[in-house]
Amino acid sequence: MFARAILLLLIGLHSVAAAQTAVPLPADCVFRGGGVYTVDAARSWADSVAIRAGRIVYVGTDAGLTPWIGPQTRRVDLQGKMLLPGFHDSHVHLVGGGIELDECNLNDLTTMDQVLAAVGQFAERHPGKKWIRGGGWPLTLSGGNPRKELLDKIVPDRPVILDAFDGHSSWVNSKALEIAGITKQTPDPLRGRIERDPKTGEPTGTLRESAARLVISKTPPYSHDEYVTGLRRGLEVANRFGITSVQEARVTDQHLRAFEELDKSGELTVRTVAAMGFDHAKGMAQVSQFVEWRKKFQSKRLRTTTVKIFQDGVIESRTAALLQPYLGGEERGWLNLEPEVLKPLAAELDRLGFQIHIHAIGDRGIQSSLDALEFARDRNGRRDSRHHIAHIQLFDPPDIARFRRLGVVANFQPYWMQADPYIVDMTLPVLGPERSRWLYPIRSVAQSGAVIACGSDWSVSSMNPLDAIQVAVTRRGINEAPGSAWIPEETVDLPLMLAGYTINGAYVNFEESETGSIEVGKAADLIVLDRNLFEIPAHEIHKAKVLLTLLEGKAVFRDASFPEAPDQKSD
Repeated sequence: MFARAILLLLIGLHSVAAAQTAVPLPADCVFRGGGVYTVDAARSWADSVAIRAGRIVYVGTDAGLTPWIGPQTRRVDLQGKMLLPGFHDSHVHLVGGGIELDECNLNDLTTMDQVLAAVGQFAERHPGKKWIRGGGWPLTLSGGNPRKELLDKIVPDRPVILDAFDGHSSWVNSKALEIAGITKQTPDPLRGRIERDPKTGEPTGTLRESAARLVISKTPPYSHDEYVTGLRRGLEVANRFGITSVQEARVTDQHLRAFEELDKSGELTVRTVAAMGFDHAKGMAQVSQFVEWRKKFQSKRLRTTTVKIFQDGVIESRTAALLQPYLGGEERGWLNLEPEVLKPLAAELDRLGFQIHIHAIGDRGIQSSLDALEFARDRNGRRDSRHHIAHIQLFDPPDIARFRRLGVVANFQPYWMQADPYIVDMTLPVLGPERSRWLYPIRSVAQSGAVIACGSDWSVSSMNPLDAIQVAVTRRGINEAPGSAWIPEETVDLPLMLAGYTINGAYVNFEESETGSIEVGKAADLIVLDRNLFEIPAHEIHKAKVLLTLLEGKAVFRDASFPEAPDQKSD
């Protein structure tokens, strides 16, 4: 018996040794000679990576790469460039942003003259359009309350509706107001506001939150082809910035059909978790629809497992829900769902296994969202839900520790963490210095032990993760020279931000075992940057450029300056 045991042990040791010395099958592609930041649990570095059949089969030194190279292996010399996991955007609007690119696009314009010129030029180029639609105008124009008369001079004969950059206000001309039947006698809708002339009571042309729906309901619906084309444009932008995984922040069945079509045709070049939009007006009746969509819209790179809830508005237009009034009045904004509605809704969604994704900006909005998620946990028991709250701009300090305690992911949009005109001119004056200290407290939340994930909210702001990473590290605008940080206590380091855009983003989407870090066995979702982010000044991070984006080992973007890499096709 003893002799048989010894024999079996020797056979086992021989098998292990043979396995260790076996020559591996050649890789399809290898990257060597670079700085490979793996974002694994140890945050380790490597020199080389090998890929076969869309998976990572080797991570290590250049010397150890040799056995993986065969006659047909494509070799890419990084020449000191940086290799990272593909970026994850945990809150983005690829379809809506893509559609907007083909409309009257006002993003990045800063003055009224620029905006009006763009509207006029668009109207001239499209004389057959019955409606002029678009968006991206800055809330800093005309104190956030631009008037209809300005648009009337440019486009007097057709209705115009232009969304603000944040999507919470719309600017319309007189023709649009006329078609919607909005007059000075029209009451403000629930959870919305029609801005009015203080002397005459006439609508000025700016509509807040649900008030914009009075006009939107009169516009012609987008076609399926427009949704698909918009998604294609959004995907192109995402891949160019190294994004390989997203959470699409608010979808309807029309969005889902577009994602499904491109996934079936092999054109969906990001892994997608779709957050189905909860319509406050329809209430709980939608939950059964969400269950049906979850079953129907599941494919190779699309999962419909999340529900998106808008809990409040934005501070700039005083629609974000605050615990204390905005300075200069008694306004505190409003909750879109009061606690007696949100709590049972969250509990039911949680019971059914949905992930909950909440938009909350004001401290009351954040607090009520945490209260609802805590209510759901207490009713249903703790589970691996990975619910997350996005935007989270203004905190009541005691709520910071609740994210970790409740297992709620803090989904920040880091590009907003700078003292730009929206903060200086429209936020600080209505909050005051004491409350403003707790604007975007990302370091405090991270130090509490909460999971930090990051997103862009594109087209509200730049989709480029490198822009947002720089802002979070410096708390300054990307074009500002080095200087004092805005709220320096809340600056963070580069490793935290890279994790927020990679492994933590994968965690939000329940994909951390598949992607989010460079480890053997994971999908080859990788990007190459033209420089090592750890070797450049923080204020130059935004200058780094994505040269190559791989999804499952296939190039979905390649800069013309970069050597040939795997085929630019998606399965």
